[in-house]
Amino acid sequence: MLDPAQPPRSEAAPAVVAFDDVSMAWGERMILDRVALEVAPGERLVVVGPSGSGKSTILRLMAGLLLPSAGVVRVQGVEQRYLRLDQRHPPDVRLVFQNPALLASLTVRENVGFLLYRRSRLSEAEIRERVAQALRAVGLEGTEERLPGELSGGMQKRVSFARALIEDPVERRGGVPLLLFDEPTAGLDPVACTRIEDLIVQATGLAHASGVVVSHVHSTIERCADRVILLYGGRFRWMGSADQYRECTDPYVVQFRTGSLTGPMQPAEH
Repeated sequence: MLDPAQPPRSEAAPAVVAFDDVSMAWGERMILDRVALEVAPGERLVVVGPSGSGKSTILRLMAGLLLPSAGVVRVQGVEQRYLRLDQRHPPDVRLVFQNPALLASLTVRENVGFLLYRRSRLSEAEIRERVAQALRAVGLEGTEERLPGELSGGMQKRVSFARALIEDPVERRGGVPLLLFDEPTAGLDPVACTRIEDLIVQATGLAHASGVVVSHVHSTIERCADRVILLYGGRFRWMGSADQYRECTDPYVVQFRTGSLTGPMQPAEH
């Protein structure tokens, strides 16, 4: 196993999100077992592992939708002690669900600008312009007045990306946004996968954000990762750079990378 050293960072740039000996259990089942990680400003981290290994649980903890059974989760240096009730706590955390989670009765414009319409002091014209900018960034200019049901699955995913990119300048807090992507390319054809993967890279750059991507799609790992963590059995079995992931001979990584039935990762016994 590679030394799970964190990427270097200055004292002036603390981790955007940090886990300190975090455990998560459902009854007697241990989902995460004393895991530790830090996500540096501007970094794109991809968490991989078999289905059911707890990858999405990591995102939900980062988003404040779950609290750990033990250990500490910090976002922007602040310990998370309460479940997230709104967009302000934790500050500037944006989750892109595996399902686009668009409101079917609202137009694309109303979906993308949903929080601005509800809470912002911006004018209607300013909100429309910000929605248009976000849609241009994801290649969907001109779709503002269409309903989600009129769009393909890949287009709906891009709308959800636009919703994650939009921000209220009045509410900007100066920290590095944290973008969370839960299986963003699951179920898409290869061309659509490439489009979404490019958007993940572009989105983190446009928002000057850090990104955490949960995925088991190899092209997503290849195209999006600065660093990779492999989760299995509640623990991080390997972590390293994307280049190291491609070449390493760690048995967990080799089995996951090749899809082999032989190796340390085996189906759970019931």
